[in-house]
Amino acid sequence: MLSLEFPGARQLIAAIDAAVQLPDEGATTDALRHALCRMIRDPNVQLPACVYEREDDHYARRELYRSEEHGYSVVAMTWGPGQGTPIHDHAGQWCVEGVWQGFLEITPYELVESRDGQYRFEPRGTMNAGAGSAGSLIPPHEYHTIMNPSDDANAVSLHIYRRSLENCLKFYPTGAGWYRCDACQLALDATH
Repeated sequence: MLSLEFPGARQLIAAIDAAVQLPDEGATTDALRHALCRMIRDPNVQLPACVYEREDDHYARRELYRSEEHGYSVVAMTWGPGQGTPIHDHAGQWCVEGVWQGFLEITPYELVESRDGQYRFEPRGTMNAGAGSAGSLIPPHEYHTIMNPSDDANAVSLHIYRRSLENCLKFYPTGAGWYRCDACQLALDATH
């Protein structure tokens, strides 16, 4: 169900529909990454104006589309200067993320140990992703952080999730390289 009409929406949805019908997650996410990079650069695909409006106290999540037939969802995120996430997962599902505007720092993490409700992660390098770039996360390699490193500019990213992402696990440092886990219900900001 399209939450909001925008130029190129049908083109974007057709590309996603074709990709999610491929035989495996790797083929699907590869096809989605390539399609998303093309769409970001295509002047005929223009996200709705609301996705360029930031929220001052959190990064904004706006669902643009949810496929009733295939189950995936498309969420635009708006990152104000310095806004970001703690280490988090995607509830065991794949995701393809593309930077539509600005720059984002994305750091993948590997879970290396867990005991007594505590978790230890190791970063696997930080990527500086600019407009037109896209990447994917496939479990069990889904732990990561995202941050807008700019002091004065917003960033916008588009996320395609295998299913609607309504909750995830977030990890907060407790000291000595260990993290505690909190289950988090994810909210959506209004589209208008």
